[in-house]
Amino acid sequence: MATSPAASRGLVALFKRGWNEIPEVVGSGFMAVIGLGLGTFGLWKYYDEDGENRRFKQSMMIYRPDDPRVEKIRYD
Repeated sequence: MATSPAASRGLVALFKRGWNEIPEVVGSGFMAVIGLGLGTFGLWKYYDEDGENRRFKQSMMIYRPDDPRVEKIRYD
């Protein structure tokens, strides 16, 4: 079975051919990948810095002063 010339040249040739034939689809796909990456990074950073603080507001909780979770409580 013979392979196509574009497939034998690799992924770069396939990207160039797609850019010449359908630049809107290739460009928007590239921007979508960048957007997903930035969104994933933002969500990771949000949860890493304990941005979700609603669990302290839903019910009354009593903490001892030496509890490390006391530093993360915000009164918005």
